[in-house]
Amino acid sequence: MDGELAALAGSGATALVGLMVSDAWVQAKGRLARFFARGGDEDSADEELQTSREELTAARQADDGDAEAGVATDLLIRLLRILQEDPSAAQELRLVLRELNPGADGPPAVTMNAAVTGGVLNAQTVLAGQFHGGITFNVQEPPPSGPDTKPDQVPPLTVTYINHDADLALLDGYLGEGGAGTSRVGYAGLTGMPGVGKRALARQWAAKNRERFPDGLLHVDFATLRDQRDLMGGDVSAALRKCLRSLGVLDPYIPASFEDRVTLFRSRSAGRRILIVLEDVNQPAQVTSLVPKGPGSALLVTGNGKLDELAVDGARLISLAPLDRAAGLGLLADRCAPEAVEAEPEAAGRLVELCAGLPKALHLVAARLATSRGLTMSRLADELADETRRLAGMSLRGRGEHSMSAVLGLAYRRLPDDAARLYRLLGWFPGRAFDGATAAAAADIDTTTAEPLLDELVEASLLDRTTDDRFQFHDLVRLHARERAVEEEPESARRALVERVITHYLVLTAFADRAVRKDRLRIADLTEDLAGLVRTAPDPFAAEGGPAPLDWLDAERATILAVLREAARLGHHHLVWPLSEGFTVLFLHRRYLNDWKESLELGAASAAATVVPAAEARLRSLLSRPLMDLGEDDRARTELETAVACADVSGHTALRASVQEFFGRYWDRFDPSRAVAAYRQSIELNIEAGEPRGAAIATYFLGCAQDAAGDHDRALNSLRRARQDLLDLPDGPDQRMAARALVALGAVHERLGDTDEAMRVLSEAAGTLRAEGASHYEAQALVRLADLTERTGGSRDALRARLTRAFEIYDAGGSPDAETLRQRLDQLDDAGAP
Repeated sequence: MDGELAALAGSGATALVGLMVSDAWVQAKGRLARFFARGGDEDSADEELQTSREELTAARQADDGDAEAGVATDLLIRLLRILQEDPSAAQELRLVLRELNPGADGPPAVTMNAAVTGGVLNAQTVLAGQFHGGITFNVQEPPPSGPDTKPDQVPPLTVTYINHDADLALLDGYLGEGGAGTSRVGYAGLTGMPGVGKRALARQWAAKNRERFPDGLLHVDFATLRDQRDLMGGDVSAALRKCLRSLGVLDPYIPASFEDRVTLFRSRSAGRRILIVLEDVNQPAQVTSLVPKGPGSALLVTGNGKLDELAVDGARLISLAPLDRAAGLGLLADRCAPEAVEAEPEAAGRLVELCAGLPKALHLVAARLATSRGLTMSRLADELADETRRLAGMSLRGRGEHSMSAVLGLAYRRLPDDAARLYRLLGWFPGRAFDGATAAAAADIDTTTAEPLLDELVEASLLDRTTDDRFQFHDLVRLHARERAVEEEPESARRALVERVITHYLVLTAFADRAVRKDRLRIADLTEDLAGLVRTAPDPFAAEGGPAPLDWLDAERATILAVLREAARLGHHHLVWPLSEGFTVLFLHRRYLNDWKESLELGAASAAATVVPAAEARLRSLLSRPLMDLGEDDRARTELETAVACADVSGHTALRASVQEFFGRYWDRFDPSRAVAAYRQSIELNIEAGEPRGAAIATYFLGCAQDAAGDHDRALNSLRRARQDLLDLPDGPDQRMAARALVALGAVHERLGDTDEAMRVLSEAAGTLRAEGASHYEAQALVRLADLTERTGGSRDALRARLTRAFEIYDAGGSPDAETLRQRLDQLDDAGAP
């Protein structure tokens, strides 16, 4: 390509940069899109130009000169490619630029300085000149070079460096051992999600250690070279050219072939102690040819991912984490003044939390506070609390060009199409964490297809892999993924995704529920409602070495709740109430009261919405349990009265028996005689329905009510019969309920004065309940044992151990009884103090 065409491309790129930030852009972009399309897809060309404009605007708002230069370079390369492929396009480009002349009243001249070097252009110089439209371009000669050149190219930091002190110390160990007398070349890489501060850390370390590298500091930003591979033989080849020129090799002596450039680079670096900083690397191949050879030299690489292979060659990799709260507050104090943080400490802390510790986000927030008159930290925190406005709020003046979106968008646009689709769809996933099978269900692909795509997202630092081999988004990345989904996926895709996800969890929860207890009363007939999925799908809990069902449900608890909320919001009521019913098996064993309450509320409302009175009765009667444990007795009675009415309408005899049992448990608190009547009715209905387990459970509660009414002998008979019936069930013993009957028997023995038998029975019950994972009922047995130990003057160590274990259970489940136990433990400590 001759110098005239190169100059035309340079001036054209400069003109485009000026137009993109001017008021003339709206009128200009259509004509420019037609030129860039050149008979091809004009819509695609228009979209690419709009993306470039958004990136340029975001870079200027964030005062990111490197990013701004990158946009300009991208435009230059696209113009060079057009002119190279068709030199006749030069005349059309001249006409386009004349047509876009904004006239005398247009924007002021925009100056752009750029060194056009490397490849076929061979550092041709285009002298300054005036172009139509009031836009000045100036493509300058490269800086002087020669054998005595000492490069100092690593850009300086323009803000105070905050935190990552531990990572700086690691780099000192990995790279700072260089110096006179060493034969080692330091080699380290910084990885992490976009905006976490990799560039800042690399530049800070370079600034602190400049004196260790007397022969200079070289810098290559691969973002500006990424698209030059077609024009200049590859971005690595262009990087080698840049480094060779920095090491004093004049253009005429730079080899044309890649292999010869590598050889010459090693020779030129062999006698020097230099630091090379490579930024925005996304392929290991970009690095391996640029390792300097000189003893005491160092190579520092930054990238969003895919750098693990560098470890094979000896690189020490550091994955940067977001800032902690203290460091985030320090950054805000530095940018906004300490007095501003001191004046609004709570709001400042909220901003750090909402920015999720990302330095880039915090810098943007600080910039908004500095440039928006009257904006306080409290007002900005309130604005960012709305997830739908958060990314937009992390840009100057909150306009459409989102700076955090632009930062994350760079990594997103490099993804392959199938990985990008998975990224978008997972932005709609209702929970915070998911495994590979769940991600596959969300995207409607198989697990084998999903796993490499998830690896791709992890390598791009857009997804984190947790210690238990699950995945989760950083909060701001999740919002960006959701933003992309809203923009690029059809409106119906979100509803379909949530339906797939709740179906996935419904099947797994059904398996877990049945693995714990097969003969429990259930309203949902999932073998029919899900077209046989539960009948035909593989059961992970039945497989050898499979997960424990309650442990799996516990681990997925937050996610299942989030899925229930989103599915209910989108109207998937026919799936919400069956999942709520199956999910309750976790809470029957582990009392997370508030979560149980919310799950059942969502389920009951969905059952009502789908007009399934049997399901509504079941869920409302179950709801009475967490309500009573939380002290909401009046509401519990209202739910039970509604449940009775729904059960009567349903005509389901076993269900009516169950609701009466729950009502009896309510009356236990207020009227033992009414409780006894309710339990007797429940027993009769269970016998009528052919439900031996239901009858045995109602008999157990009858014995408890008789004991509370002072009829201890009848209580003993009822409880013994209930325990035996529970152990003799046709489908196998119900050890958990039988152990609860033992707890009640222990209480009766205690009231009758047989403390030894009471202690024995309660100890056996507590052990069985712990083995069954029924922690709430284990805690009840332990409290009774502690009371009995205290009254009989038993061991203080045993007393403390039982109270401590019970407190831990209640505290984890959110029970109000936890505070009472805490006070008892404090009193025990005070009494034992010298």
